Amino acid sequence: MRAQSLVLAAASAALLAPATSSTAHPPKEPRTRNERPAQVPVRAADLLAKVRQCDPVSRGRYRTDADRPATVPVCGTRDAVFWTADMDIDCDGRPGRRCNGRADPHFSAGTAFQASDGRHLNAEHLPFVVVPGPSRVWDYREHGVRGGSVVAVVHRGRVRYAVVGDTGPREVIGEASYAAAQALDIPPDPHGGGTDGRVTYVVFKGSQVSPIESHAAAVTLGERLARRFVEGR
Repeated sequence: MRAQSLVLAAASAALLAPATSSTAHPPKEPRTRNERPAQVPVRAADLLAKVRQCDPVSRGRYRTDADRPATVPVCGTRDAVFWTADMDIDCDGRPGRRCNGRADPHFSAGTAFQASDGRHLNAEHLPFVVVPGPSRVWDYREHGVRGGSVVAVVHRGRVRYAVVGDTGPREVIGEASYAAAQALDIPPDPHGGGTDGRVTYVVFKGSQVSPIESHAAAVTLGERLARRFVEGR
């Protein structure tokens, strides 16, 4: 009797004990062979190495400012056109708190290219680059460049992505929006901002961000094209 009681007690205790779930802490799935780690962003040094040699595609050179000598050629490869200049600030387009007729004596409410809603671009929020207006020196349209083309902008070890968003004077090169300057830690004030330091602009031929105002899309596409460019693919 005593032995039978002990057996029954042990069985009852086992039934009353909390069950241990095998799925409470599921094991981590092993990394598959096809899974790739996140890629490191393209480095400024790698981009600059690819554009060290200039094969001019322009028929002449550009000024960085109206009162400067013409020293800047537009160079080209199979996949991109590029130039190294300064950066002046373009505040044109949709007026805002920082870009308007009071802040910028040369303010214009229009941009050469428009957003998907038909309104002009917002220089305060959208990083974009200005290309010279078409001329006998160089016509960007003949080299696979258009509104929304992706640009890698390089300055002091930083790479930031923008789009072609406006056109400027036909004899001057080296200009980008308030937001593009801000992203590179360049003073963005349209009156006295910008930099005379070296800024390299790499425009990827045939590329286009749609809608043009999507900066996230410009970054994603820009990083992919920049990696293909530096790897020679």
